[in-house]
Amino acid sequence: MLEGIQLSLYIGPALPLPAPRKVVDALTRVEVTVKSDDVSGFQLFFSVDKNSSINTLFLFSGGSPIPLIRVMLVVTLQGTPEVLIDGVVTNTELQPGNDGGNSTLVITGEDLSRVMDYFDFSGIPYPMPDFVKVATIIAKYSPLGIVPAPVPAILTDFPIPTNEIPAQEGTDLYYILGLARKNGHVFYVESGPAPGLNIAYWGPEIKVGIPQPALSINMDAHTNVESLSFNFNSEYKTTPVVYVNEPVTKMPIPIPIPDISPLNPPLGLVQPIAKKVEQLGEAAKENPVRAAMFGLKKAAETSDAITADGSLSVLRYGRILKARRLVGVRGAGHAFDGLYFVTSVKSTIERGTFNQRFTLSRNGLISITQKIPV
Repeated sequence: MLEGIQLSLYIGPALPLPAPRKVVDALTRVEVTVKSDDVSGFQLFFSVDKNSSINTLFLFSGGSPIPLIRVMLVVTLQGTPEVLIDGVVTNTELQPGNDGGNSTLVITGEDLSRVMDYFDFSGIPYPMPDFVKVATIIAKYSPLGIVPAPVPAILTDFPIPTNEIPAQEGTDLYYILGLARKNGHVFYVESGPAPGLNIAYWGPEIKVGIPQPALSINMDAHTNVESLSFNFNSEYKTTPVVYVNEPVTKMPIPIPIPDISPLNPPLGLVQPIAKKVEQLGEAAKENPVRAAMFGLKKAAETSDAITADGSLSVLRYGRILKARRLVGVRGAGHAFDGLYFVTSVKSTIERGTFNQRFTLSRNGLISITQKIPV
């Protein structure tokens, strides 16, 4: 590994333990992808010979598939451990080598939200608000170190038990994701903050908080990224319109939804004008509270007119860039400097290198802050 960076691999059926030395020595490449609106995934690449015992660790035991293999990757950077991914294996692939050389064993997996998709619990009643339902469902996975973190919506719909008792449909993951869509929320399981712990977040996508150290470009010795490019799409922004049925006359009332909320503040001073109107007819069957929440999420999804793609070396940046958080950008010019939301990060670790490719987004030009956190 690089000087000042150490990678630790943990493997186990439920509680991951430090991997044997021969497994660590065979590991040649690690890829971890984290996205703000999707599950996190990983791939491990091992160089093995045809008689290696590593094959049996991940493939088959006694002719039967191993039911669950948990994998945890921890990166220690300058003495501070960071959980890169904590998940389960979903697929294995063996690529034979040429001319009798070593084969490549590729292990693919997802974060621990995958475990929530194994069993169907349809029919279980939940006569409670949605955020309480989510906390109750996730609580059953506490033995895996998953801590529920549901956030009530700004507008909360409380079901009336005398009128309706909602029941679960499908697996826990399917049901939770459905509740997230109805409330205009996101759901993901984030590895960390400590090894063995995972935060299951359900709530609005949060674009506030303490920014990560700035990504600097074109600043000579202060430059800490390898590449950074920007795209401004003034045609991307739309204004969603939801329809609410008036209870007496049953007439549909159109309501335009703004793209700014307390948890999604403007990060750019000059925002493009929405040139398109999208009518959300599917929200008409919902009550006014759910329709408004659905519209807020749709407005937030189409508000980010600026996207940026780049790459960096973790050793030069000095820390691990994390998705689902803010980060500063400087040196790109007056129009593009400022704070951005990190929508995705792909980390690649090989012997001697630790690189990251990332995507940022923002809803306008020109920074709203005079000073970018360094």
